[in-house]
Amino acid sequence: MILGKDKPKITHRMTIISTGVAIILSLTMILTYPFYIDFPNSFAQIALGNNQSTTSSSSLSTLTGRPPTSAGFPPSSPELSATQISSSTSKSCTLTPSLVEAEGTPQQIEGPYFVEGMPNRSDITSDPSDGSVQQGIPLHLIIHVYDVDNGSCTPLKGARVDIWHANSQGVYSAVNDQGTTGKKFLRGYQVTDNDGTARFTTIYPGWYQGRAIHIHDKVRIFNGSEKTLEWTSQIYLNNSVNEQVHRQPPYSKHGLPDMTNEQDGIYTGASTDHLVQSNTGKHLMLNLTKEGQSYIGSFNIMLNSGQSRH
Repeated sequence: MILGKDKPKITHRMTIISTGVAIILSLTMILTYPFYIDFPNSFAQIALGNNQSTTSSSSLSTLTGRPPTSAGFPPSSPELSATQISSSTSKSCTLTPSLVEAEGTPQQIEGPYFVEGMPNRSDITSDPSDGSVQQGIPLHLIIHVYDVDNGSCTPLKGARVDIWHANSQGVYSAVNDQGTTGKKFLRGYQVTDNDGTARFTTIYPGWYQGRAIHIHDKVRIFNGSEKTLEWTSQIYLNNSVNEQVHRQPPYSKHGLPDMTNEQDGIYTGASTDHLVQSNTGKHLMLNLTKEGQSYIGSFNIMLNSGQSRH
């Protein structure tokens, strides 16, 4: 039983307790209020971060012509990597509003060092005459050949793709004045598969005086023994990567390239098919991706079936 004289004391205590609880609740709300206010923004940043990551991967795909991996970068593997696989199975292409893509990839001069009758092989680093292997930074070259006609773009199966280029010291095989007669290193051809793809294992090319670093390529189609189409051009590589490569052995023995792409008259000149009037090389750049200690290069060749290329 509560005596009348104790009631004021109890009331006073309850007031103190209520006041304390109110103060604690108020402090809690004050401390947590910014979190609740900023929570939508924090969530939006997370969502934006995901979108930015997706955009980055999408941009990589646009630049390389390949679908991005989950992390946006190719994995390292001694086997055929996901990057190489995706680069090798491009079953269709999308034309942008570009005269070059609509009319075809521009052609350039064949040069003095094309040799007929090179072996059908994917790995062109060795010399069949003695089994020697050219030393250099590995380059996995993936070439897609498409037939472009009236806005449609389809893979071209059964096309013969020849490539040839200089070794780490700027020397070609099968050239008499370079002392390589009878040699076949860094030369060969492949026939495009159902996806219009030809794959080569080679080394990063070297330079020689008077030219920027490049790879020669030629595409031909035969009906039996009759040649029905021939397209010839050159592929160029990034100036910065060229310099980086030539600071490493065995390239460093030959020194840094003495010419950039923009100093090469063939790169800056008109195409031989008159499709491009200047700076043809800008349309002939290899898409390079570094993977471990090697490079993967992809290149699309658009052949317009409506044009005569015999």
